[in-house]
Amino acid sequence: MSEPTVIVLASGRGERFLASGGTTHKLKALLAGKPVLEHTLDAVRASGLPWHLEDAGHPGMGDSIAAAVQATAGSAAGWLILPGDLPLVSVDTLRAVAATLVSMAALQSKSLSAVVPVYQGERGHPVGFSAQCGTALAALQGDKGAAAVVRACAVQEVIVNDAGCVMDVDTVEALRAAQAQLNGRRL
Repeated sequence: MSEPTVIVLASGRGERFLASGGTTHKLKALLAGKPVLEHTLDAVRASGLPWHLEDAGHPGMGDSIAAAVQATAGSAAGWLILPGDLPLVSVDTLRAVAATLVSMAALQSKSLSAVVPVYQGERGHPVGFSAQCGTALAALQGDKGAAAVVRACAVQEVIVNDAGCVMDVDTVEALRAAQAQLNGRRL
């Protein structure tokens, strides 16, 4: 099996960020002098995995996932779903989820499989899905994302040492926390 494709979701409206006092879309907000989305994309690029940016402005996360899966279905060997507002996700986490997904797919070639990173007991992103999940992912709609697809899968949790996989930037306070975390990494 070849490597799964990372789908970076960047279609949301960012309403909670604006409501919390943000003056721009959360993905354009600056973190260490660079937009949040660029931090996320830097990690994706550094992972070496194939990727697709979904930023067409869909009404809900489910719609965004569906559009991205449909756009990549011919070439993807599975998918890692990564919201664009996780600027501190590590390259190691992306690679660990991808490697575990490839291993699961080799063992369970016909079953629906998902891989979820876990940091200190909390499930994070990216969530990996086997190619067999493509039909279900491509049919998603609305704001719920892919939670129903995860429930239908054999799920493998991967323990990671990466606070960035659970640290999304949904509010101005979360942006400050990401900045503090990033400053701590540089010390």
